Amino acid sequence: MPFFDQDLSLEVGPLTFSEKIIKHLRNTFTKGLFVVIPLGITIFILKFLFNFVDGILGPHLADLYSTITHHPGYIPGLGMLSGAVVIYLAGLAAGNILGKFFFHWADTVLVRIPLVKSVYSSSKQLTQVFKEGHSAYSRAVFVEWPRVGVRAVGFVTAEVIDRGEPFIVVYVPTMPNPTSGFALYFRPEEVYDSGMTVEEALKFVVSGGMVVH
Repeated sequence: MPFFDQDLSLEVGPLTFSEKIIKHLRNTFTKGLFVVIPLGITIFILKFLFNFVDGILGPHLADLYSTITHHPGYIPGLGMLSGAVVIYLAGLAAGNILGKFFFHWADTVLVRIPLVKSVYSSSKQLTQVFKEGHSAYSRAVFVEWPRVGVRAVGFVTAEVIDRGEPFIVVYVPTMPNPTSGFALYFRPEEVYDSGMTVEEALKFVVSGGMVVH
């Protein structure tokens, strides 16, 4: 097999041999980027999640182990494994009457705390979208914000009448955290169809614009 592709042959053509080499390297390098970047992002996110989750329970488990055995020790990944067990137990609890009552009570308490309310409610809304495929957002739209000529992704939350004039309430989230953003009033003619479902638009926001419909 020749080292270069066929387009790098010495046949007379519109491109010189050096230009064909540069073109070959550029195209090959671009293809490599499309392969490496998704893998790199995936590895980075998984590593971040592993360290984050493992760091929640890991140090406490290490202290507990040292207290029991009187020897310092730590097993990498033990915190993440314990976290998975906690999630599993939470799922079991959510499946019975007593657990449902407890989580309903906790939900009622959390939505009454000023700072926690906004984060918890938005996070719950986001998980509901991926779980059930629908949400309180009626549709995903484009609005010109923060200035005319720039379009931002938003979610319609309500349609209201103010002083006899109709307005559409649009929640414009920040990237990549959709739990924070701005609730803005727009006239109907200022709201444009995005061509995306709510789930697709949320994926677009969470991915920082990398996942485009």
